Amino acid sequence: MLLVDTNILVDVLEDDPQWSDWSIHQLRMQARVHKLLINPIIYAEMSTTFSSVEALDQTIADMGLVMTSIPHVALFLAGKAFVRYRRLGGIKLNVLGDFFIGAHAAVSGLPILTRDTRRYASYFPSVQLISPEN
Repeated sequence: MLLVDTNILVDVLEDDPQWSDWSIHQLRMQARVHKLLINPIIYAEMSTTFSSVEALDQTIADMGLVMTSIPHVALFLAGKAFVRYRRLGGIKLNVLGDFFIGAHAAVSGLPILTRDTRRYASYFPSVQLISPEN
């Protein structure tokens, strides 16, 4: 199983000129060996580009993505990571989506397919990241 970060999905949906080919290739390759997962945070982030729930749900089904819930222990870990972020000078006032996604991956032992590794690597170093850098 593999958690697919929002930026990968947006690359594909918006046909990003720089990243869509890489993201499509990775989704196809990873789907051969992993069940591709999203969680409610990723779903909510994706919803900003859709006009209806039905359209989003159909796209998720068409892409072969499976929705999974975030374990309670991961939600707790996300809050703790956010406290650490603030203590280290982070300026955001809300718990960031990356903390929920990273904590979900850490607690569930899931790798993340992403282009944005900074927060994941800093706050969830045990999580395997599949990114352009590696």
